[in-house]
Amino acid sequence: MDGWGTMLKVFLVEDEYVVRESIKNNIEWSDFGFEFCGEAGDGEVALSLIRKELPDIVITDIKMPFMDGLTLSKLIKEEFPWMEIILLTGYEEFSYAQEALRIGVARYLSKPISGEMLTSELTQLGEKIQEKKEERAIHEKYKKEMEERTIQEKQEFFDSIVTGGKNAAALLEEARKLSLDLSAVYYNILLLKVWSDRHDMEEYSNTVVSMENRLKEMAEEKNVLLFDRHLEGKALLFKANSEEEMQTVMQDFIEKLKAMFAENRHIHFFGGVGKTVMHISEIPESFACAGKGFAHRYLGETDKFLLDSDSKQVDKLSLSNINPKQMAHERVTEFLRRGDGMEVNFFVEEFLHGLGERALQSSIFRQYITMDTYLTVIDFLENELGVSREGLDTMELDTTVTSTEERAVAFMKDIIAGALALREDMSKNRYHDVVRDAISYIEQHYSEEEFSLNELASYVNFSPNHLSAVFRQQTGQPFIKYLTDYRITKAKELLRCTGKKSSEIAILVGYKDAHYFSYAFKKAQGMTPTQYRGSSKEDGK
Repeated sequence: MDGWGTMLKVFLVEDEYVVRESIKNNIEWSDFGFEFCGEAGDGEVALSLIRKELPDIVITDIKMPFMDGLTLSKLIKEEFPWMEIILLTGYEEFSYAQEALRIGVARYLSKPISGEMLTSELTQLGEKIQEKKEERAIHEKYKKEMEERTIQEKQEFFDSIVTGGKNAAALLEEARKLSLDLSAVYYNILLLKVWSDRHDMEEYSNTVVSMENRLKEMAEEKNVLLFDRHLEGKALLFKANSEEEMQTVMQDFIEKLKAMFAENRHIHFFGGVGKTVMHISEIPESFACAGKGFAHRYLGETDKFLLDSDSKQVDKLSLSNINPKQMAHERVTEFLRRGDGMEVNFFVEEFLHGLGERALQSSIFRQYITMDTYLTVIDFLENELGVSREGLDTMELDTTVTSTEERAVAFMKDIIAGALALREDMSKNRYHDVVRDAISYIEQHYSEEEFSLNELASYVNFSPNHLSAVFRQQTGQPFIKYLTDYRITKAKELLRCTGKKSSEIAILVGYKDAHYFSYAFKKAQGMTPTQYRGSSKEDGK
């Protein structure tokens, strides 16, 4: 019977009809855990069918017309290296066996072969296939966990690059540890936000997730470093050996992004492009320029990429032509809803710049725009967040606030930043229930080996990136660390309170592979499960 859970597919290639029918009909395939998925009389026809059926095992004769078995085997192994091949031949020639082994054929059997012998070989091969599948599954699981850890490490690394707190040597060393190639002559940054108008920006959107995957592929293809900034979107670090190359690469990349977004009318985007710099130490300057452009998404602009040169050419309006109330209320409210604390300076500076270079020279206008900003913030707090203006009592509005341009600008930045801080506090409370549900789901499904961030995100109806950020914000831990710690805690309970073997406990806490469980346990506890069980007994725990 099937000893490995799912049927393994077998495809037969044999030019002799009688032999082919005999093999096909004289074996009860399903009784041994196999599915006979197809047949062909020569290698040429077989190859196209194999590409369609994707069998686990191909049984093929060596001597056939049009394409012989060795040629077919070679082509299969080149295209599908995971497929196993059994060669059948009536020719006892050592050269064939040598060539078969070189190609990577699993078995080399002489005809005629009995059904009993063939099923015995297939069963042994099936066990080998299953072991390989489990190894691949473990590898993929480990790879996925490492990817989730790396996302956070890369985000922290990006913060290090753009804040300018470390020298080039330290950054290059950190990049090497993360397998990132930071070496180049020129650098530039693109900040990107993508969202769908069919959902609230916090909801799970399959289209946005699909586009994020395509963005990742594009970045890898063009050797662009992609950083996940969670709720702030994505950051792309472009590298080049000349200014001309940088311009070409970025223009090509942006055009491809526009084409991708154009495929879905409900998708919106905004990108801020920095200036090209020559040294790693100057990347913060590029980031600052990109940030200024990026802040324009709160100034009524959308579905465009704003270059550094464009942000300097914002229309300069005269004081008599502007409608300051509309500008302040609409733009500030939008920023209060969606903005980030790190963007306050960029937003206020670009917002005021759009009013005209000399607008704030007028004391009357300073008083008006400052008062209107203050009232807009209060309106947002009371009517959208449902909180009292008392939270801003430390920022009283008086005549000294508008006495100079610098004081007016500083006041606007402070009051907006204060409102965002209150909004974040409210968000934490809102997200508390979501994370509580997520933790409850983890406690119910932690023992499932395939349990992942994507599954959890789908359950709470968030995008994986957004849930990852919210989960870390609420628990102080990345999802993967929380899950690992929870599994290890459960394993420790079982080690202390039961006599189950480590291999059994591994399965019960979500690790199908006992070796990987032992590795994860030792990394978390500093000792193997067996050593932990022994120490617990000695301590009387």
